Amino acid sequence: MSDDEWAVVRDLLPVPQWLAGRGGRPEGYCHRQMLDAIRYLVDNGIKWRSMPSDFPPWPRVYAFFVRWRDAGLVAELHDRLRETVRDAEGRDPEPTAAIIDSQSVKADATVTHGSRGFDAGKKINGRKRHLLTDTLGLLLDVLVTPASTTDRTPPPPGGALNQWLGP
Repeated sequence: MSDDEWAVVRDLLPVPQWLAGRGGRPEGYCHRQMLDAIRYLVDNGIKWRSMPSDFPPWPRVYAFFVRWRDAGLVAELHDRLRETVRDAEGRDPEPTAAIIDSQSVKADATVTHGSRGFDAGKKINGRKRHLLTDTLGLLLDVLVTPASTTDRTPPPPGGALNQWLGP
């Protein structure tokens, strides 16, 4: 992670409890190291257990990722990055139009039957991924359903899909 990238991200990360005077043990690893490890994992598509030894141990990296994901930090970083890209393109930070599309993909035999279905139109037994993007192609939301779900079926409550599609 470059120094410029770190300067943008640093203020979004939660302050450790021991630095805020709430007690606790100091963390053994720098947040920048943890973000570098998570970015490496996502970029290379590796498994958590295959984390190179240059990074902190994978259980620690995973624990940080889970804590940040549950706190909504991962979504916040994604939203801020999208707003920055839209601003650089001369657009409003918040999109006013969106594009939704779906794609049926085959599911492996290990995928449970409850989370997959048969798309009769495409003759695929698997799942369907629905992507919601803005007009620049930047991701707003993702929904994965059984392939038997039609495009007319309303999405479950919550998420950006409902915000765009309405009640």
